[in-house]
Amino acid sequence: MSIFRDEFPQSPGLCYLNHAAVAPWPRRATVAVQRFADENLSLGASRYLEWMKVETRLRERLMRLINAPSVDDIALLKNTSEALSFVASGLTWAPGDQIVISDEEFPSNRIVWEALSAQGVELVQVSIAGSDPEAALLEACGPRTRLMAISAVQYASGLRLDLARLGQGCKARDVLFCIDAIQQLGALPFDVQAYDCDFAMADGHKWLLAPEGLALFYCRAELRPQLKLTEYGWHMVEHMGDYNRSDWQPAQSARRFECGSPNMLAVMALEASLSLFEDIGMAQVSELILQRIDWLREGLAAIPGVKLHSPQDPARRSGILCFSIAGKDHKAVWEQLMSHRVICIPRGPGLRFSPHFYTERAVIDEALRQVRLIAMQ
Repeated sequence: MSIFRDEFPQSPGLCYLNHAAVAPWPRRATVAVQRFADENLSLGASRYLEWMKVETRLRERLMRLINAPSVDDIALLKNTSEALSFVASGLTWAPGDQIVISDEEFPSNRIVWEALSAQGVELVQVSIAGSDPEAALLEACGPRTRLMAISAVQYASGLRLDLARLGQGCKARDVLFCIDAIQQLGALPFDVQAYDCDFAMADGHKWLLAPEGLALFYCRAELRPQLKLTEYGWHMVEHMGDYNRSDWQPAQSARRFECGSPNMLAVMALEASLSLFEDIGMAQVSELILQRIDWLREGLAAIPGVKLHSPQDPARRSGILCFSIAGKDHKAVWEQLMSHRVICIPRGPGLRFSPHFYTERAVIDEALRQVRLIAMQ
């Protein structure tokens, strides 16, 4: 655990259980940003070609992280919402087309589809509260369904879906499959090829331990030309850098979705953070997170009055655990916990804890102690 403490030298007494919202950076990401800032201060952009090598490494790391077929499948966008908007605005819709989502989606994966109602597109929201949420989602796909858009892990409950089953079901029904991966990527293994997904997107500021303002967008190669472009600029053309060229075409790679200059500061941080995941391995990262979720689950279940709202089935668990205390307003409980430096957030029917692989047992024990004290009041 010493390497984890060195990478995350957090303030003594801080119980940070909010990685599903905005996560701390590891030391190496902070060092990368500091180095980048120092270079800008003393050298300006004279090392820009070296910076571009870091961007290339980032794309390669992201390709490996999601098992994309090629680095050409990776676009670097501002956030998850922008990537979802590229899909919603890029596809050609007809009146009567349907989109299937769950009834537990974060607003980013709901509003973007609701906005298509002016084109006559119908949004079908499916309850996934039953024992077989995948069956419910696939049964909702009829002859007019064009696309299923689903979060890999639901942001409030932490429900983890069987993405391979959904992908196979969508493929059999000729339905496009779009995954909001923000609550899985960096916490659990993710494989676009195993899931048969057409689109996937995720910000870097949650489980990937990087700054806000930079996101991954995966688009299956065959579909890239089918998405109408809504943003244009010097960076998204095939012959980028040939500034005197009057005839231009969009890049054949996913760079076609990147209209202008990259967020190079965030590139430095995310590339460094991803090196930590590769050093440890996603299998171990996932194992450590689920171990900590088990610690929290067992501890919370032993506190009188506490109710767990996250799935009990181990196959459904993620890095998110939602709970409430009987007779207590969860926002008031949140304020009390925050006052004792237990960093969490209200979501859904209660409070959400989200530890990461480096979270120490002492942090979890202290958070549980604070919950117990509040429950006894």
